[in-house]
Amino acid sequence: MALRERSAHSTGVLLGVTGYLFWGMFPLYFVLIESVAPIEVVAHRILWSLIVVILILLIGKQWRSFTGAFNRRNIVILGSAALILSMNWLVYVYAVDSNQVMQVSLGYFMNPLISVAMGVILLKERLRKTQWVAIGIALIAVFLLTIVTGSVPWIALALGLTFAFYGLLKKYANLPSLQSLGIETVVLLPLALTILGISVATGTESFALDGPKITFLLIMLGPVTAVPLLAFGGASTRIPLSTLGVLQYITPIMSFLIGFFIFQEAMSTGRWIGFTLVWVSLLIFTVDMYRNSRTRTRQLEETLLEP
Repeated sequence: MALRERSAHSTGVLLGVTGYLFWGMFPLYFVLIESVAPIEVVAHRILWSLIVVILILLIGKQWRSFTGAFNRRNIVILGSAALILSMNWLVYVYAVDSNQVMQVSLGYFMNPLISVAMGVILLKERLRKTQWVAIGIALIAVFLLTIVTGSVPWIALALGLTFAFYGLLKKYANLPSLQSLGIETVVLLPLALTILGISVATGTESFALDGPKITFLLIMLGPVTAVPLLAFGGASTRIPLSTLGVLQYITPIMSFLIGFFIFQEAMSTGRWIGFTLVWVSLLIFTVDMYRNSRTRTRQLEETLLEP
């Protein structure tokens, strides 16, 4: 049993790392299609993701469970989640196209802290003192970055907020990732087809006009989107949430390294200080989460051992 659990844990970690590595490398992919309008990229991402999900459902003989998940509750919740995620994608593609990958990194570094803050505001959750300290430091970082850059880091905040709301709605839906993604893309399909139809009618669409390379890259948005989501879904059922929470930092770290070393975005002293403050707040938050998880596990074990 111990060997089986260890194997499942190792598989889960591998799947988690795979998913987050995929997401971390997204800027390198989207820069290849920077000639395509961001809204058209999002439309193709919806269309081809749906096709990939349908193929997986059919091959895996899960079509009945997928259609069974179509009810009013799931459509409302996941439809809202899908609209929020499409806004997240739109901002993400715009950020890469405009060479602002550092803000992408900052947004996903801030995401867990924003999720915690949302728990306090929307779900009336109580925070421990160390969590309040972590959020306070993050707020100072945002204030400093606003002063240094002369504007609010709206890309980072938009990405962090939209992904946090998306995660909250997915939690409410409580469906397997494959069925959930399928419903989301079905709900968004009319919007995607409308966008693509307008692009064709106005002669601005890139799928057929920008050459076979762009056509291929747009089609590949389907598996590029689906693979990390499925890997994440597999990881979440095999490893503890605390481990998954640590692994999620792979994505913003990679985005930061890509922005700094490959896209060579400028980092002033003020921006370095702002990012460092965010990293410090995340370190405090992660250590607190890990210690609390260990304490709860130990208390549970002691309870189970009681006669």
